[in-house]
Amino acid sequence: MNTRLKEDGSSRKQILITSMLFMGLGHIVHFKQYIKGFFYALFEVLILFMLPTILRKLNDMVTLGIMKPDLPVKERDHSIFMLIDGVIVLAILFIFVVVYIISVKSALAEYKEFCIDKRLKTNKESISRALGKSFPIFGLAPSVGLILFFVVVPLIFSACVAFTNYSAPNNIPPNNTVDWVGMDNFVAMFGGEAVWTSALGRVALWTIVWAVLATATCYFGGLIMAVVLMDNKLKFAPIFRGVFILPYAVPSVVSMLVWQNLLNGSFGTVNRTLMQLGWIDKAIPWLSNEWLAKFTTILINLWAGFPYFMLLVTGTMTAISADLYEAARIDGANKFQVFKKITLPMVLYQTMPLIIMSFTHNINNFGAIFFLTGGNPVVSDSTITSAGGTDILVTWIYKLTVNLMKYSYASVLAIMIFIILAPFAIFQFRRTKSYKEGEF
Repeated sequence: MNTRLKEDGSSRKQILITSMLFMGLGHIVHFKQYIKGFFYALFEVLILFMLPTILRKLNDMVTLGIMKPDLPVKERDHSIFMLIDGVIVLAILFIFVVVYIISVKSALAEYKEFCIDKRLKTNKESISRALGKSFPIFGLAPSVGLILFFVVVPLIFSACVAFTNYSAPNNIPPNNTVDWVGMDNFVAMFGGEAVWTSALGRVALWTIVWAVLATATCYFGGLIMAVVLMDNKLKFAPIFRGVFILPYAVPSVVSMLVWQNLLNGSFGTVNRTLMQLGWIDKAIPWLSNEWLAKFTTILINLWAGFPYFMLLVTGTMTAISADLYEAARIDGANKFQVFKKITLPMVLYQTMPLIIMSFTHNINNFGAIFFLTGGNPVVSDSTITSAGGTDILVTWIYKLTVNLMKYSYASVLAIMIFIILAPFAIFQFRRTKSYKEGEF
């Protein structure tokens, strides 16, 4: 027995201090767990060895480089690379802090068991127990690491860009450096510059309207078609169902590009056919009039999106007991009353989470807008902001980065989208069975 440890729990503070002084020190000094303590200590030694590089990268992240016009372009400070490196270093430090906390808690847990068992575990027992308890951690560590460096780090980097002046023409590395500007970009977008604020309000409002209408039309269009095709008196229902699935089976990019050509105001097949039939005298500006283009995008999205909900609702309706419908018919209910009182409530209950997911998807539905209208038509502020009449936030971000190289403003919009979508994602997660039962 280790005489330096007391079995009554009074040595807890001593172990806590020792474990905090150096990672793994508590395991080595107090519990003679040399292997476990060595690996903990080795991790801290590696971090200490990298400390000069870490400090330099953090300093570069703070300064984002210094202008060096006398040097060749390739040798100048690249602010964006410095920012990325700094975010990666912060992720590494985060991992270090987490492992440090785990090592301290592990030492305290060992002492708690020592107070119960009245003896120290051997190295073999310690390793066997650690491997057993830590198996889930070792199994999840690669996935967590990949998520951290390929999801979290890019998200943090994108958010950091919103607080810089990274944009053309004066702050594009490596010719020029990028500087931290604090909340200036947010101020400019949310009231500081009238043109940008007007464009943001217009695009954000249309994004919400688009998401609501695109979701509602596709859902209720699919619901109505599913109810109609489930009617036993309808002949050839499987054939109609197969035809309606075709728009969903064709890649949306192809569908949108085909419709873009069909609805072309000058030589589109739709206008030419209507003029040949004598139904119109001049071409209809399907995609060149702002309000008509918005209506057209919703209509074409309905054509492409309702088959998904039709299949979904059809599957849900098959789970509804036939006895409910039989009882309703015996009570004298007509088809509309059966639909209103039985079908609709039960289908909505089962599909509500998917409706929420579809709404969040439509907020970021890049393809339905960009490949059909390209965000056009041009409106009053499009020359300055590049935001067209049918642009939603995600297509505007694309234009800001590719066309105008306004990366800082695009990052502000990305943060705005995150703020809008995060509550829906959290709400959806809280409804899952694993969250409610506390099982992951």
